Amino acid sequence: MESDKKQEKMQSSKDVAPSTALAYLDPRYWDERFAKEEHYEWFKDYSHFRHLILQHIKPNSSVLELGCGNSQLSEEMYKDGITNITCTDLSPVAVHKMQTRLSLKGYKEIKVMVADILDLPFGVETFDVVIEKGTMDVLYVDSGDPWDPRPATVGKVMAMLRCVHKVLKPDGIFISISFGQPHFRRPLFEAPEFTWSIEWTTFGDGFHYFFYTLGKGKRTSNGKQSGERLDLPSICLLQDELEGEDYIFRTNIDSMES
Repeated sequence: MESDKKQEKMQSSKDVAPSTALAYLDPRYWDERFAKEEHYEWFKDYSHFRHLILQHIKPNSSVLELGCGNSQLSEEMYKDGITNITCTDLSPVAVHKMQTRLSLKGYKEIKVMVADILDLPFGVETFDVVIEKGTMDVLYVDSGDPWDPRPATVGKVMAMLRCVHKVLKPDGIFISISFGQPHFRRPLFEAPEFTWSIEWTTFGDGFHYFFYTLGKGKRTSNGKQSGERLDLPSICLLQDELEGEDYIFRTNIDSMES
């Protein structure tokens, strides 16, 4: 039965996967995809990083999820007692289907709304936690040289980070779950205008996914330089990762890094 579910997921991913990663930048692609697809988890499901979530998010925390899509992240956090959640996505199709799904499950405390990650419609210091899983990675798909990203990419990422920094409470935490390695993410995370500290760890059996935690008002240095390359374990692809859409996305990133 579990094998059948994996095969069904992989087939579903192939049915909606774009021919090029640049399609991820087109809002129409996401509307069309979400109209056909009920659920997809980027960068592993909740069970693989649940222990990290529970280390950083308290049950009474106010949480903002950016780019919720059709992920079950908010539902899984809700089951762990984290109920004050606001989910956002640029796609009205995704938002409508998420609202319907959550209502049918009785998770009525979770709010879902259309919002642009580059222009968040929230006041200053609104949330204890902001979390995104793969959303920022989309902004990098046309970045060019990862060591020297295009100005347009830098502008979009910085706009997103400014929004996140603004809506976080003074001691809030930004959690970013990403493929992006620290030597590519830190130059922007460490921009002088931000006050957050930066820590990260990895999870995953094949691909190495990065779990960044940025603590607002706690800026420190962990001793590594932004441009320093890290010695990471070699990638050993598991079959479901090789056939899933994460592989398409990672292949695009790797081609830019080479």
